[in-house]
Amino acid sequence: MQSPSPSAIRLGEEVAAAIADSRPVLALESTILSHGLPTPRNLEVGLASEELVRDAGVVPATIGVIDGVPVVGLSPAEIERLCTVAEVVKVSVRDLPIARAKRLDGGTTVAATAWLAHRAGIRVMSTGGLGGVHRGASETFDESADLTTLAETPITLVSAGVKSILDIRATLERLETLNIPVVGYRTNRYPGFYVADSGFALDYRLESPADAAALARARDELGLSAAVLVANPVDEAKQLDPGLHDRVLADAIAAASEAGITGHDTTPFLLDHLQRATGGRSLEVNLEVYRGNVALGAEIARALAG
Repeated sequence: MQSPSPSAIRLGEEVAAAIADSRPVLALESTILSHGLPTPRNLEVGLASEELVRDAGVVPATIGVIDGVPVVGLSPAEIERLCTVAEVVKVSVRDLPIARAKRLDGGTTVAATAWLAHRAGIRVMSTGGLGGVHRGASETFDESADLTTLAETPITLVSAGVKSILDIRATLERLETLNIPVVGYRTNRYPGFYVADSGFALDYRLESPADAAALARARDELGLSAAVLVANPVDEAKQLDPGLHDRVLADAIAAASEAGITGHDTTPFLLDHLQRATGGRSLEVNLEVYRGNVALGAEIARALAG
């Protein structure tokens, strides 16, 4: 893969200094802020997440696109801009050249964030939920670019699995086909984002951030190019009630079918239905998931730097 021009990606001063000094850095995506949360909650979460990382002795690197330029380590003002400007677009890897040519502001997806973080020299990233294979993908071929990008991006990614609105079985099959290691953090069950257990087993588990760091080092020593996925479930005491989750999800899928919702419109429709049907509880679980992944990602970044 061709390396980007040195001027094509801008590093924030704090992040650049940390990377140069081999200090721990944690990459954070920005679509959760620009497209996943309402204003002003998004800005509160973005700034609080960075503070959580700093409290752990790690430098946060929230990644986004400003005026077409990918920025690894957004300033507080730039984070606020992505949280409040109406014209912010969602940017995956394929959208980076378009955003650059058109000088757009953009929130970066898991794929774009991981790609940019790796090229900046950052080894660990946290997100909420991973993209995956969508329901009905055997006919629509609807699959997140997160999967194929992570297959060639050697970063350690902490997530709470994939959102349960996706086809989890098919997503796990694709991850296996793409040679992407998936390990549970203190669990042998694959999490389902809003719930701690999606119903699918994992072959391997980790017990500590040091274990995750050792796994990343082993991957690097072998010269493998795929990400390592650390599946970190939400605390069972704070998950969405599994019975409620299953009922609401079934209703949401039925409603989407009746309304003729297909393609890229399906995910926002289902998520909106979940939020309304649970009285906002799904949003609170979303935030709990994200905070837990940010905290664990910071610990792994510190262990890997050590």
